[in-house]
Amino acid sequence: MLLGIPKELASGENRVAIIPSDAKKLVRAGAAIQIEAGLGLGSGFSDQEYIDAGATVVEDRTQVLSTADIVLRISKPTIEEIKALKAGAIHVSYLDPFNEHELIKAFRDQQVSAISMEMIPRSTRSQKMDALSSQASLAGYVMVLLATTKLPRILPMMMTPAGTLKPATVFIIGAGVAGLQAIATAKRLGAKVVAFDTRSVVAEQVRSLGGKFLEIDLGETGQTKDGYALELTEEQRQLQLEGQKKQIAESDIVITTAQVFGRKPPVLVTKDMVAGMKPGSVIVDMAAETGGNVEGSVAGETVVVDGVTIIGNGNWANYVSRDASQMYSSNLFNLVDEGWDGEKKAMAIDLENDILQGCVITHGGEIVNETIKNIVK
Repeated sequence: MLLGIPKELASGENRVAIIPSDAKKLVRAGAAIQIEAGLGLGSGFSDQEYIDAGATVVEDRTQVLSTADIVLRISKPTIEEIKALKAGAIHVSYLDPFNEHELIKAFRDQQVSAISMEMIPRSTRSQKMDALSSQASLAGYVMVLLATTKLPRILPMMMTPAGTLKPATVFIIGAGVAGLQAIATAKRLGAKVVAFDTRSVVAEQVRSLGGKFLEIDLGETGQTKDGYALELTEEQRQLQLEGQKKQIAESDIVITTAQVFGRKPPVLVTKDMVAGMKPGSVIVDMAAETGGNVEGSVAGETVVVDGVTIIGNGNWANYVSRDASQMYSSNLFNLVDEGWDGEKKAMAIDLENDILQGCVITHGGEIVNETIKNIVK
């Protein structure tokens, strides 16, 4: 079975879908691998490393796409690229299936089995394939570091002959994978850390990392079977905003991590809250690319509003692209390995498999994912 790995074309994207060490494992399992020349240069992987791993390097991107039985990548393809795939091929990447309906229909019409990395089920068995979590963990780390580069003060307390510097206060809204890593990173750097999440069940995790959990009584809240926070009522949302307002005003850095897969994220920091922060304070909006948690954030940019720096750069894991590539590559390898038939030396799409059942969107000329099938017309 031939695996094709094209270069990522998104501007500034340095991550790579498969690193040489995982390419070597796939070759050992019986796969043939074809990569586009220059695939890993952005993350420090040379073409020679892929050749040494047993892969073939080609210059022609169309050849990589059109001859592959399995295409592995990070970003979603264009419609034209889907048309270049051969019928019966498997395509694995982020797909944003809740919003990219034309893309999903193109996969269906091309008879391609499309696997969405966003749709990997959140279960114990699928943790090693969960790219959303692996990349979010790195994002939490990166967002703290980016904030420190814009903050006109240090994070830890420092006692000097010239006087004592108080520790900076970092407020993190959302204690999921990214939020918890942000808490841990800010705490390691010496900051005073406060966090809030609508799921009170995570309060102990926040405290275990050295953070203080901000108590706001929202009434009955909870989480989905996959561990995501349930959507708040409008009344609960207003209670959250009021409960956070004082803490935001007192914080030097605010990091928001509330992303809602398939929907616009909630606004957690309003314009009046931004105006109430000290000049020189910093906000990082993790969800800026999908609509934003912060009023005034701009997707892909860092802006200054009322003396407050708001970072909405996005693609956070790309800042540490080598480690991000290693983690994403491992996620992909484990996914391919989940469906790998050692005798046939091929990946099979078994829709009875609980993991594949959740993330396979199209197969055999049909939309087979029940959730996506109901929204794509």
